[in-house]
Amino acid sequence: MQGAWRLVPLLVLGLAWSLQVGPVLPGPLILTQEEFDLSRFMGKWYELAVISTCPHFMQRKRGNPVTVALEMQHAASESNFTTTATSFRNGTCEQKSTDYDLTNTPGRFFYYIERFRADVDAFVVHTNYDEYAMMLLLSIEKPSGNKTTTVKLYSRTMNVTAAVLDSFKTLVRQHGMSDDAVIMNQNEGECVPGAGDHSARL
Repeated sequence: MQGAWRLVPLLVLGLAWSLQVGPVLPGPLILTQEEFDLSRFMGKWYELAVISTCPHFMQRKRGNPVTVALEMQHAASESNFTTTATSFRNGTCEQKSTDYDLTNTPGRFFYYIERFRADVDAFVVHTNYDEYAMMLLLSIEKPSGNKTTTVKLYSRTMNVTAAVLDSFKTLVRQHGMSDDAVIMNQNEGECVPGAGDHSARL
């Protein structure tokens, strides 16, 4: 991959993060992909691997470790973009859309998970746009204040090279998690929402 596997270093400062919209989540300053290009980041991705410090999330994911198809769309006049996630759950094809608000920092977004009343700060730590992207998600639930760190690996295809996976595991370790605990999603094929079962794969 011609030297593309250098991970962007993490710079830890005693500062508060500053969001253009949404709440301010206290914590370290994370460096995003250098010269991040939102337009190149849009389009179709597949979530191939994930790990989180949230035990409930990990338990749910282990029970349904399927590849998630993600379609990202952004209108130039809007201050957010929409991600539509499609995957099989209990044999049924489900689809869910989430709005990501842009911030003053390219490659950094904010969104809200209503089900868990959680604010999420999302960072594109590293991507080459055409093959892979590594995402860092820092969330805080209300009113408990519980904080969670999640790291995800996206790919433009259903597969990823060993070099990319090794870099992803290095990023996981940098955030204090064991790469042995990484969940590799299984390719169950793509599906058509509302079709009802696995027989409706594309």
